[in-house]
Amino acid sequence: MTDMANGAAAPMNEMNRLATAARDALTDQMVERLATSGGNALELLDRLNDEPTSAAIHGLIDRVTELHKVGALDTAVDLLMLAHAARSALTDSMIERLFAYVEHMAASVGHEDMGDLVHNARVAMDEAAHEVAKSPAKGGMLATLSLLSKPETQQSLQFLLSFAGKLKAKTTGA
Repeated sequence: MTDMANGAAAPMNEMNRLATAARDALTDQMVERLATSGGNALELLDRLNDEPTSAAIHGLIDRVTELHKVGALDTAVDLLMLAHAARSALTDSMIERLFAYVEHMAASVGHEDMGDLVHNARVAMDEAAHEVAKSPAKGGMLATLSLLSKPETQQSLQFLLSFAGKLKAKTTGA
């Protein structure tokens, strides 16, 4: 019976020595940090037991799982990495030029002459649409020849052809 008691006492003795060694090794600062960490962990667990918080976390996990299943999670991470790389690559000079360009564009679009041009173009389009809607198309080759014989039609076609040529030259750099 003594052997049995000594055999059971050996693990208890080792546990006591381990607890004593841990107590001796810990400083007051370490104990304070452990207590703070434990308190924070318990506070977090307490918040997770709150119904709305728990539902939100479960919903978030479900959405992340869905994103992973369809491969969108990888795309989102790639997009974030691209944004981070772009931000890291930008220099102060590049940012200054970008803002100068945006400022120039905003000033150009916001200029009074541009506003007048857009307004006049919109009014002219509305008036032209109403005028064309009032007069039904006659159709046929003779009606087309009659329309083409009018000086306004010829001048409008010349304007459109000139405009298209100038626009093409500007866009192609020719």
